[in-house]
Amino acid sequence: MKKILLGLLLSISVISFSKAQTGINTQQSLDKRDTWTQKDLIEPSALAAIIANPKAKQAMVYNIGVVENIKGAKNFGAASEKENLEKFKKTLAGLPKTSFVVVYCGCCPFNKCPNIRPAFNTMKSMGFVNGKLLNLPTNLKQNWIDKGYPLASK
Repeated sequence: MKKILLGLLLSISVISFSKAQTGINTQQSLDKRDTWTQKDLIEPSALAAIIANPKAKQAMVYNIGVVENIKGAKNFGAASEKENLEKFKKTLAGLPKTSFVVVYCGCCPFNKCPNIRPAFNTMKSMGFVNGKLLNLPTNLKQNWIDKGYPLASK
């Protein structure tokens, strides 16, 4: 009876430890990689509404990835490449720090994207108070194109 009880207790301990290791630690490591907060994000529907309304204060939209251009966006190429990030910095340096700036990539999910962190961190470190990251947690196709939001003319 003692052996059965001891075995059961050991099994419960191992299962609890395993769940703690796979659930909490994985989420914590993902959260540490993200340098933005919810207030730093702009939803696709909100940006699409701004683009569609000529009376609205328009954002300066910058594509810092390798995906299609949203209507009105300027494409810098992948921000993970030093020369593209430098072009982006040079453009930002000529803008007032209060400018409404939106950056996006959309090549892949946020937790795998090599482009959004360098561009977003650059924008924030340069002091842009109205800088936003377009909330494309999956990719541009699913979170923008499939919803019928505007793309640049080809």
